[in-house]
Amino acid sequence: MMLCDHAFGARVTAEIWMTFAVLAGAVYLFVTEKLPVDVVAMLVLVTVMVLGLVTPREALSGFSSEATITVAAMFVLSAGIQHSGILSRLSDLLSRIKRLWLFTLVMMLLAAATSAFINNTAVVAVFLPLVMTAAAAVGQAPSKMLIPLSYAAQFGGVCTLVGTSTNLLVHSVAQQSGLPGFGLFEFTQLGIWFTLIGTAYMLLAGKFLLPAHPAPNREEDEHQGRWLVDLYVNEKSPAVGKLGSTVIPVDITDAYLLEVYRNGNTLSRPRAAEIKAGDRLLVRGTWEQIEKVRKSLKLQFDEVARDLVANPAAERVHAEVLVAPGSPLVNRTLTGLRFGHIHRVRVHGLQRPGHTLRQPLHKIPLNVGDTLLVDGTPESLETLRNTPGLILTRERVQPRVHRLRAMTSVGIMVAAVALAAFEIMPIVVSSLLGCVALVILRALTPERAYGGIDWRVIVLLAGVLPLGIALQNSGGAQWVANNTLALIASGNPLLTLAAIYLLTSVMTEMMSNNASAVLIAPIAIATAETLGLDPKPFLVAVAFAASTSFSTPVGYQTNTMVYTAGGYRFSDFLKVGIPLNILFFLAAIFLIPRYFPF
Repeated sequence: MMLCDHAFGARVTAEIWMTFAVLAGAVYLFVTEKLPVDVVAMLVLVTVMVLGLVTPREALSGFSSEATITVAAMFVLSAGIQHSGILSRLSDLLSRIKRLWLFTLVMMLLAAATSAFINNTAVVAVFLPLVMTAAAAVGQAPSKMLIPLSYAAQFGGVCTLVGTSTNLLVHSVAQQSGLPGFGLFEFTQLGIWFTLIGTAYMLLAGKFLLPAHPAPNREEDEHQGRWLVDLYVNEKSPAVGKLGSTVIPVDITDAYLLEVYRNGNTLSRPRAAEIKAGDRLLVRGTWEQIEKVRKSLKLQFDEVARDLVANPAAERVHAEVLVAPGSPLVNRTLTGLRFGHIHRVRVHGLQRPGHTLRQPLHKIPLNVGDTLLVDGTPESLETLRNTPGLILTRERVQPRVHRLRAMTSVGIMVAAVALAAFEIMPIVVSSLLGCVALVILRALTPERAYGGIDWRVIVLLAGVLPLGIALQNSGGAQWVANNTLALIASGNPLLTLAAIYLLTSVMTEMMSNNASAVLIAPIAIATAETLGLDPKPFLVAVAFAASTSFSTPVGYQTNTMVYTAGGYRFSDFLKVGIPLNILFFLAAIFLIPRYFPF
């Protein structure tokens, strides 16, 4: 009762009010996504510095934080392994497995084991096309395997300190608060339990909960989902002279005219307009139906520059290209990027599930998770495959494995982890040493090293850390901790642990996992200190809850990556993810105190 009286009677200073105002604004912007997360992070940094809630040194400390530098270095080490091509050999193993349950088990264990040491976003980027190719080889629907792939990468990420940037961020917050932080393998035993529980759940419940979209027909060029295409009307097209309301043949059931463009302008009443030569028709529908429209009306995908046509007799290949997190294409248009001219391909369609776009393809700012349908030669697609931030799916040519480069990259990664594991040097030192070794030994070019870093994650980490410092400096973290304890009554450690895990988990489904971790970690520390308990179990709860987001396709980057590739609906993640989130919540309450006593 004294605790409650103290909590509700505590004076709220102006600094606390200002900190909470910045916190509320940050949460609002993170949830609504009105601004990119890295821009929000920089806005937060500047605001707390201008308001005097932190000193300039504290505001900029995130850029020199061990967590931020270690995350950047691990991105480079992961890029070295990814570009060596060694992970492509795993597809040979997967394609030999004919039983779905065994395929899923092996895939998830491989992805989890790899994600323990390589950034899990990079792991999914490499595994995604391999899993889709292997799924087609065994006649299974990719939608049965891609959500398990994303989840397994998250399982593995919590097994070590370097498996996910969230672990390193919580480690950094702990150190800034004067705590010892975490060892490289301190999470491992608990992480293995979570991996086993999650894998068992996917094997048992996935059979009933995962959607079973038809597997692609390997004999046909079939592209799943609905596509947005831009079709050019030439002088010989039967569409000339028809009204927009009647231009789509009556036997076409799943393709619709959205807009008509003439001389670069949008016609105000497209269905009442008479189609003329030179018009461009914006059509949305399934690929099969769009092809019927195009062929019956003799339409062209675009009026292509001569230098993109190349040799008409040359082999052309259709490929689906996924825009990955951290891609330089995000928020830029195809025209602004000069995408076709630089990569020597033609973009035939764009897919963004859950959105009905009404702009020409070349004017649409690209988002993470968008899929482009491109047409090009095998040579041009090989160049596209090596472009940072793009993932080729439904494309069967495997990247070449460079044996010497692969051995060098893996050896350097193992050495960096071993040096930190045996406490010969800190992980930040060993990982930076590994980055230098990769470049000196020519296992990775400097350009690919820089390209392998997701700079948005780096800016996000550096930008949100000062908000955690402001929460502590102003007394806001302590105020929230006191009131949290008052609300859950009696300060029971287990109930407090449950409240912190649940709060972090819910916030992670709505915003960036790193943002939710940095907001809750100072509160967790203050809560533990108020109770006179070790903060470690509460920080572990924050790290695990923020690193395992299953219920939405936007809660974690790996979910966004498989969302489009698997043709999923938003409800698919709710149906599969919510029970798993509940299962992990119960497991955390039971297991965390066993390995990290109060």
